[in-house]
This record gives sequence, structure tokens and C-alpha cells, in this order.
Amino acid sequence: MTSPRSRSDSIREDEELRLPRTPGMIRRFWARHPIVADVLIALLCLALSLVPAGMIAPFAPGDTSAPTADAAPALVFQSVSISIVVIGACALLVRRRQWPVAAFVAAVAVSVSYLFVSVPTGGPLLLVTSYSLAVYRSSRACWRGLAIAIAALAIIAFALERGGVITFQTAANAVIGELMLGLIGALIGVNVGGRRRYIEAVIDRSRQLLVERDQQAQLAAAAERARIAREMHDIVSHSLTVIVALSEGAAATPDHERARRAATASATTARSALTEMRAMLGVLRSDDSPLPLAPLEPVQPHDTVASAQRAGYPVTLAVSGKADISPAVAHAIARIVQEGVTNAMRHAPAATAISVRVDHTPDTVIIEILNDGVAGTVGTGGFGLRGLAERAAHVRGRLHSGPAAGGRWSLRADLPSGAHPDDAGQPVKETK
Repeated sequence: MTSPRSRSDSIREDEELRLPRTPGMIRRFWARHPIVADVLIALLCLALSLVPAGMIAPFAPGDTSAPTADAAPALVFQSVSISIVVIGACALLVRRRQWPVAAFVAAVAVSVSYLFVSVPTGGPLLLVTSYSLAVYRSSRACWRGLAIAIAALAIIAFALERGGVITFQTAANAVIGELMLGLIGALIGVNVGGRRRYIEAVIDRSRQLLVERDQQAQLAAAAERARIAREMHDIVSHSLTVIVALSEGAAATPDHERARRAATASATTARSALTEMRAMLGVLRSDDSPLPLAPLEPVQPHDTVASAQRAGYPVTLAVSGKADISPAVAHAIARIVQEGVTNAMRHAPAATAISVRVDHTPDTVIIEILNDGVAGTVGTGGFGLRGLAERAAHVRGRLHSGPAAGGRWSLRADLPSGAHPDDAGQPVKETK
């Protein structure tokens, strides 16, 4: 026999959602090691972006003379400055997932610095950072950032061209080249980022559905436990009360015939309770036996009254009117009468009258149980009254229990005739 799976294993499977493996060995490696991927991308961009730093323009446009000794330190300073900007931008690529905007701004700064290179050139930084901005921030941020960056680059480039620092061809090539790289990165990033965010939303929704499923299962289990507890309480409480009364009567009477009838009635009551208990406990079986998923129909009011009368209690039943009622209301009526009579038998053993009245109207059903002879203080916090209140609330009815005029005790329930068994969830309105 295999051991049952632990709850932690089940939770782990639910958290993983049984997602398929990422296709391709390389893609799986990048997905598992994002830092390694970012470091390799940063090193590759550094190698491709440092080369233009050594091509600083040694002279003005159209000047073919060699640089003077005084200009050499300035050229070295420019080359070192561009190299520092490139190194800083490449270093930010390692954190491009967390800081996509900072990496993008650094890439734009590198593009501006390339304007001072003697030949038209460029690097992959704007392509990579545009992609990162679309994937790890948003598509809107990517398009806005790219538009602002290209506009700023064009303004600076043509300002330098007007100032004679660079040629028109260098300015145009710089702007067009960076625009093409940025568009390629943005288009790929928007596609990948949109798909990534869609998958994340689907996974988040799936996790939410799993949590809701577990919560619904727990609520259903709690409701089923409460239902079984109510049914078992009603069955056991009423049946044992009748059996005790019949047994005490049989033991007290000297008439053997009456004692025999009392013992027979006690056995009949016990068999009926056992049958209901078997049907109720059948829902807890784990095998494939064709057992019912709901308890048997409860004892009808006239049977409850007849059983109490056989036990020697002065119980009367009055039924007025006739109306079509739902199965849930019929079930609630039977259980309320059963529990009310049982409480009267238990707490008023010296009662001289226990009256049960069931009035049917087109809209409501009124159940009222009155008895005298209450001995001592009657508690109102037991499982019986709580179960009756829950039954009344299940069909959107009301329950009232408490002392009545003339030293009597009253139990009254007002139930709607057409309540549906699924009409639960209304607050319990019970007055003491």
C-alpha cells in the first residue's frame, strides 16, 4: 500500500501549476541563470562599444594636417571620457532588469558621446536598453523613452553640425543609425514584453483560482461537517429521549403488557435511529458503495408526535392549510418539530400539554410548539437551538425561542413556503 502524499507536495504542485518546460536547452539555461546572461551581454556590449572611443576626431572638418602637440592631451581626455561613459553604461546592463530606465539613459549618453568620433559609428547599447525598457518596464515607457532620446540626439547632433564641430553626414548617420537600433530593440522588446506580461497575468490568475478552489473546498467541507452535526444531533437527541422515556415507563409499570409495548416501541425507535445514522454516516465512506449522498428524509411531524405519545407525553398536533413547499422547507419543518418536541420532553418532564401547530399559508409556514412544566432554567446556547437557527436561516426563515405567557415555553419558526435549498447565507435572526 502506497503512503498518502503529503500536503506540502500538493501545494508545491499547485504553485508550479504544472507548467511545461521552456523549449530549448539554451533558453532554459538563460531562464535559470539570468545574472550570467546579463554579465555576458554587458561584456559583449563593452567590447563592441569601446572600439569607437579610440577614433576621436584629431582635427576640424576639412583639415588634413596632423594634430599638434597641444591638441594631443585634449584628444586623450576626450577618448578617456568616452571610455568611462561606455564602461558605466555597460556596467548598468548587469542591472538592466531592475533599472531599465537608468540603463537606457546611460545608453543615450553613449550615443551622444559617439558624435565626437571621427567616423560614423555606433554600438549595441541603445538596442539592448530599448529592449530591456519594453520588457521590464512597459511598452509605453519604451516608445516614449525612444522618442525623447532620438529627438534629443537629433537636436544635439545638428547643433554640433551648425557649430562646425561635426559634419552634416556624421550627424545624420548618428541619428539614423541610433534610430534603427532603437526601433529594432523596441519592436522585439514590445513583442517579448507583451507576451511575458500576458503569461504572468495568466499564471497569477491561475494561482488565484487555485487559492479560491482550496477556499471553496474548505468552506464546503465545513458546511458538510455542520450539516452532518445537525442531522446527527437531531437523530440521536430525539431518539434517545424517546427511548429513555419508554424504558423508564416500562421499568415503572407493573403491567407486563404495557411494559412489553413500551419495550417494543423503544426497539422500533432505536432501529429507526440506526437506519438514519447509517444513511448519514454513509457520506463519510471512502469506498465505492452506492450509498446516498444525503440523509434519509426526517421523521414527519405526525410520526414525531405519535412517538412522543407512545412514550407517555401529552403531545397534540394541529395542521392547518395546504401549500406547495420546497423539499428544503419540508426538511426544515420536520427537524424543527422533532427538535422542539424533544426539548419539551427533556426539559418539561411534568408537562401537562405540549401543543404542536403547523400553519400553511400561500407565502409562509408557521411552526409553533408550546409546552408548560418547564423545570429549572432552560439553556439557549445548546447545539439543538443553534442547529434549528441554522436550518431556518438556510431557507431564509426566522426562529424565536423563549418564555411565553402563563409560564409556558414557546418555540416558533416562520419559514417561506417557496424557499430554494440553495437560498443560504442570510443572517440568522434568533431572539431569546
